[in-house]
Amino acid sequence: MPTPRTLLTLTEVEAIARNAHAGQQDKAGRPYAEHLAAVADGVRVRGGSDDQIAAAWLHDAVEDDALSADWLAAAALPQPVKDMVLAVTKRDGEDVAAYTRRILATPGALLIKESDLAHNADPTRLAVLDPATRTRLTAKYAQVRALLGLGESPTEQPDPANTTKG
Repeated sequence: MPTPRTLLTLTEVEAIARNAHAGQQDKAGRPYAEHLAAVADGVRVRGGSDDQIAAAWLHDAVEDDALSADWLAAAALPQPVKDMVLAVTKRDGEDVAAYTRRILATPGALLIKESDLAHNADPTRLAVLDPATRTRLTAKYAQVRALLGLGESPTEQPDPANTTKG
């Protein structure tokens, strides 16, 4: 009988995510890992579980090709973590309504996307972008929030990392 694999710890997941996104920058030219840390922290302060925090660290890994879907499938992670990561992963050609329905249908995924949107839409972060990009992203984030039933974007404290992902 095979021995069960030890699941990755949050510290190991964080290290994997940081390594996978090493060298990547957000739209404002900041290290991409700052966005991952902000989303994971946002999930934590919103009362998220360890599984949700792990998924937050990995939330853009497959979408950004930092890690493959095969890697995720084989990773020593609980299935709910894998499900949440895949739920928030945008697919080529997928419309926003289908994307948001998948998030809503996946237990735990909404909190990850809420934290991601909150960080992405932080006015301090958006302020460093050119006006056209800022306007486009603000509308995009508002549409996704509305489809997810999250209402208006909350006023947030300025983010010291000042990173932007869209």
